[in-house]
Amino acid sequence: MDVNQAKQEHLLALKGDLFGQLMKQDPSTIKGAESLMLGEMLTLPQNFGNIFLGETFSSYISVHNDSTQIVKDILVKADLQTSSQRLNLSASNSAVAELKPECCIDDVIHHEVKEIGTHILVCAVSYTTQFGEKLYFRKFFKFQVNTFLVRTATDEVFLEAQIQNITTSPMFMEKVSLEPTIMYNVTELNTVASGDDGESTFGKMSYLQPMDTRQYLYCLKPKAEYAEKAGVIKGVTMIGKLDIVWRTNLGERGRLQTSQLQRMAPGYGDIRLSLEMIPDTVNLEEPFDIVCKITNCSERTMDLVVEMCNTRSIHWCGISGRQLGKLSPGASLLLPLTIFSSVQGLQSISGLRLTDTFLKRTYEYDDIAQVCVICPYTSNEC
Repeated sequence: MDVNQAKQEHLLALKGDLFGQLMKQDPSTIKGAESLMLGEMLTLPQNFGNIFLGETFSSYISVHNDSTQIVKDILVKADLQTSSQRLNLSASNSAVAELKPECCIDDVIHHEVKEIGTHILVCAVSYTTQFGEKLYFRKFFKFQVNTFLVRTATDEVFLEAQIQNITTSPMFMEKVSLEPTIMYNVTELNTVASGDDGESTFGKMSYLQPMDTRQYLYCLKPKAEYAEKAGVIKGVTMIGKLDIVWRTNLGERGRLQTSQLQRMAPGYGDIRLSLEMIPDTVNLEEPFDIVCKITNCSERTMDLVVEMCNTRSIHWCGISGRQLGKLSPGASLLLPLTIFSSVQGLQSISGLRLTDTFLKRTYEYDDIAQVCVICPYTSNEC
């Protein structure tokens, strides 16, 4: 052995001793297990806080023989006790033949959390000493499972989902989607058109900070085969499920799927009036066309007459008081109308009246929609 090689080996030995001494002096090192290089920062405390519904609970279990004797028939068992069940998370239920001094038995357990409330991880170890004595000990680790706060606000065709991060660390929102029921088609309204691909309204980095709330918007439209059945859609309250996927600040993936979201069944009354076509922007004092859809939601046939009443800004064109004819229960008709506005700005379309001649009952429709009225000329000419 030459001098240089001897110096290198001596230096490595010094480094090893220094590292060992540093590990012994480190206040986070577990006493008696310095060689494992396992500090208390990586040791599971008895009560380690919160995990959130949909996340995967993972834990590294290490059983270390810190005695000077060989032990035999070592059985390590890890169970997770919830409020409703006890789950075995051990990868193997067979015993290890023997464990020498300063050796370990290692296992990694995983569990996708699907219940809220208190969870207890129970780690049990049984073994036999070299004198034939059978010994047994257990350790308990308790944690709480919470959930995201999800609120919904719905009307006829739109759903707003408010998702709040009630954890203490930022989360990356990987996916938030709505899975509609069989009667609906859904359109996500959470992107802004930009080139070929839409850009998220929340930016490129979709982080949700602690206690922050984010609104996701979806448009629900009845499928064609159900849209014509006013009575069927009127009674529908289930609209779909939210599927939420996120990652924690350590990259761990979590997933939560809500139960069926419900809406209040819309009270259309006897007649439902909806707009099939209307322009977004129109010129001042220039006629434009709209198309209304009238649906008989009652259980009787109606004989309808349409009346158009002018407002301060909206003026109807055509004959008021004309007959629309008979409309059977559940049936619909399209009503094209022409109007113009005499005032600039965002104007509300109002003044439509439908009268059922059978019962002499009049249905009034105001604030049907809004349209932006602009002046096509210069400011001086307007």
